[in-house]
Amino acid sequence: MKEFIISESQAETAVLVALITPEQDERKTKEYLDELAFLAETAGAVVERSFTQRADQAHSVTYVGKGKLEEIRAYVEEHETGMVIFDDELSPKQLRNIEAALHTKILDRTSLILDIFAMRAQTAHAKTQVELAQYQYMLPRLKRLWTHLERQGGGAGGARGGSVGLRGPGETQLEMDRRIILHRISLLKARLIDIDKQKATQRGSRGRMIRVALVGYTNVGKSTLMNLLAKSEVFAENKLFATLDTTVRKVIIDNLPFLLSDTVGFIRKLPTDLVESFKSTLDEVREADLLLHVIDISHPAFEEQIEVVNKTLADISSSGKPSILIFNKIDAYSHVEKAADDLTPRTKENITLEELMHTWMAKLHDNCIFISARERAHIDEMKQLVYRRVRELHVQRFPYNDFLYQTYDDTAEE
Repeated sequence: MKEFIISESQAETAVLVALITPEQDERKTKEYLDELAFLAETAGAVVERSFTQRADQAHSVTYVGKGKLEEIRAYVEEHETGMVIFDDELSPKQLRNIEAALHTKILDRTSLILDIFAMRAQTAHAKTQVELAQYQYMLPRLKRLWTHLERQGGGAGGARGGSVGLRGPGETQLEMDRRIILHRISLLKARLIDIDKQKATQRGSRGRMIRVALVGYTNVGKSTLMNLLAKSEVFAENKLFATLDTTVRKVIIDNLPFLLSDTVGFIRKLPTDLVESFKSTLDEVREADLLLHVIDISHPAFEEQIEVVNKTLADISSSGKPSILIFNKIDAYSHVEKAADDLTPRTKENITLEELMHTWMAKLHDNCIFISARERAHIDEMKQLVYRRVRELHVQRFPYNDFLYQTYDDTAEE
């Protein structure tokens, strides 16, 4: 099922809409819009411009005020814009009213992410997960699909004296579609339960090797790192959600084997239905002994991305696990030098990479490392850090094997 897919044959134009609120200031709104634009481009759309409005909260009927909605409508009509994308999830009522006002395709952040997931899904497992999330998203929004038929039904009822028991074709079809979707959701959930059992059996058959999972925000370089560590060819691309299906590889650093898994990237405002649908994929994270939290240090909001990942890990009961923070993309890091006569307070944009490294290393000691996967900078140091952590976990689980690694280390030193 690809109900929300943006046409892949011809790129559609789009405008973006977001709010500036007391909880989300102008700087953060700009960051969210930049990310929304990246999502839209990943889905195949061409972003023309963005609209923002200051408000205490989203308008319950039209998300933005009437004046701003009229401004958007005028732009869409003048430029024949293909779609309008909102940065938050719209309620069914907001969606109906906005469509009636703008007369063009309307997407919200959730449906856009579902678009991308549907495009990226390759295996039967991922396709089932995405289809379930799509149906769960569509169910409360079914009514808008039958608005024109409901009007026909309402007219017929009025012509017959407004009989309460008489229902038009729109309402009948609406109820039928609701039953079909509920039945489909039940089937998909049952299919995922079977897949979960198969995945659990596969995980159990891997022996008792230490399990390491790559986690992080989307597009931080996890798959590239997977390729370096496992010497494999996992698909890696500079687009959001390049990886949906979990990839597990056996990795050997020096003489120590362990299992390494690459998982789907996290993102701000990740739809709840997607988290629920992909819980079997995230089981690799839940069952991991060690997490390698990959971070794009060149991103201006990397600290907020760390918080998003940590919150998602807490949501799936995976916080508190042993972890290493791997700050990737040091080759892309940039900062602005303050002039000697500039007396304004320093901001994070003025901090050098060396200062940033010292700050995090002082806080985390040897539980973090700074690398460039693309330039292969400090990869050997990262491998040795992972080796030491995996060895510590292995010795805790199999203390009788410690002499083997001790002998190896002594030999290596010679």
